[in-house]
Amino acid sequence: MPRFAANLTMMFNEVPFLERFGRAAAAGFEAVEFLFPYEFPPEAVAAELRRHGLTLALFNLPPGDWAGGERGIAALAGREDEFRQGLVTARAYAEATGVRRVHMMAGLASPEDPAAMARYEAGIREAAAFFAPMGIDVLLEPLNRRDVPGYLLDDFGRAAVLIRQLGLPNVKLQFDIYHCQILHGDMIMRLREMAPIIGHIQTASIPLRNEPGSGELNDAAIFTELDRLGYDGFIGCEYRPAGGTEAGLGWFAPYRPRG
Repeated sequence: MPRFAANLTMMFNEVPFLERFGRAAAAGFEAVEFLFPYEFPPEAVAAELRRHGLTLALFNLPPGDWAGGERGIAALAGREDEFRQGLVTARAYAEATGVRRVHMMAGLASPEDPAAMARYEAGIREAAAFFAPMGIDVLLEPLNRRDVPGYLLDDFGRAAVLIRQLGLPNVKLQFDIYHCQILHGDMIMRLREMAPIIGHIQTASIPLRNEPGSGELNDAAIFTELDRLGYDGFIGCEYRPAGGTEAGLGWFAPYRPRG
């Protein structure tokens, strides 16, 4: 049976961020994820997880100037010190929350730029070594060109080759079904091919990024295939509710934990 993590950056936006943990637990989620926790002290985030008995599945490393359009800094020239400080900042949240995977964004740069790729690979190695003693995986996620034009890692095949070439045991693929379908299609075959390197999965409908089951994919068949492949991690619900979050949770009813 698939296990789902509510993405609190996108879901339960009807209430302030720290109140979303309780809403997710009340809706039946065992886990949550979010993009960035950095507006709140690590202790406050950890307290909400404990209060509601939730597991934190994932969060992102600091991305640079998100409001200004940056989408990670690992590949950007002259940002090495800021990148390293971001690792230290993220470690405080990881230690407080017990998270076991973090997403490292690449940045807006051309994959055909050897210098940018070299910086990105160096950043991956540094982040992997930094988090390895904590038992934390560093995840790489390709993003589609429609939503994030100019993003360095915009191809699942390239990401798979990179992860296999690096050969670092705690560097894995963040397989976002929404991004992969837009970039490549052929979803179940790609999941089968990449299952050995997948560290986390996220889902949303295509093309509007709403609730699973509301778009062009047979999401139930995909979730069944993930069970068949033996995926036992959480599936992050990184979607935008079409209406109220709770009103759109009908898709979740068959998967809601009993008891």
